[in-house]
Amino acid sequence: MSVRIKKFGIAAGLLLALSACLVGGNAVATGKDAAVAKEIQTKLQAEIPNARINEVNPTPIAGIYEVVVNGRNIMYVDKNVKYLIDGELIDMKQKLSLTQQRVQALSKVDFSSLPLQDAIKIVRGNGSRQMAVFTDPDCPFCKRLEQEGLKDLDNITIYQFLMPLDQLHPDAARKSALVWCAPDRVAAWNELMLQGKEPAGDGKCDTPLARVAALAQKLGISGTPGIVFASGKLVPGAISREQIEKELAVAAK
Repeated sequence: MSVRIKKFGIAAGLLLALSACLVGGNAVATGKDAAVAKEIQTKLQAEIPNARINEVNPTPIAGIYEVVVNGRNIMYVDKNVKYLIDGELIDMKQKLSLTQQRVQALSKVDFSSLPLQDAIKIVRGNGSRQMAVFTDPDCPFCKRLEQEGLKDLDNITIYQFLMPLDQLHPDAARKSALVWCAPDRVAAWNELMLQGKEPAGDGKCDTPLARVAALAQKLGISGTPGIVFASGKLVPGAISREQIEKELAVAAK
């Protein structure tokens, strides 16, 4: 008989009840837990066949298991797969979201594996620090990032991956092609994002836009800007210059 999943959010009262049990992060399933995890995966896959269940791991709460779905999404179930918890698991003592901690770990990007040949390479100073940005020329937050967060950074190499969001910005793909096909991509990009000046030309050349879109989907980047630091940390949004410097310092350690 099919197990009926009952889905509910984690309310404050439930968090308080669970807080005494939270003593650490998630562990890898071994021994008996591994057998239970396998059984959970089989049952859950039958209930949600369209989902890709990547991992099932024990949590600090006895009888509750973490399930990683579609690469980076976290949910929790009991060992009988009778209940599904859709929400965050919080360590009340440490004031720490164990869910977000795991999401960050799952979102880590292998910077060395990025196809940097598909990006505009901008080198300033000695270029010793590295970061990549998934960006859209018509995205207002991308422009703010360029004008406020990235403009005065020194001793850095920035790889700009052109990722036009067609549904939001129907003209962004054309502008991206103009930049990529320009004789000097760096100058064309800077003039467009900092001065609002479109590059000359017809934008007719072989562009990496389709490959970048596929890469972004693989990495779980659905919006722009999306910043990847050399540490592998993925940060969404137009973060401040101070935040960028902080992440660059962490990556340099």
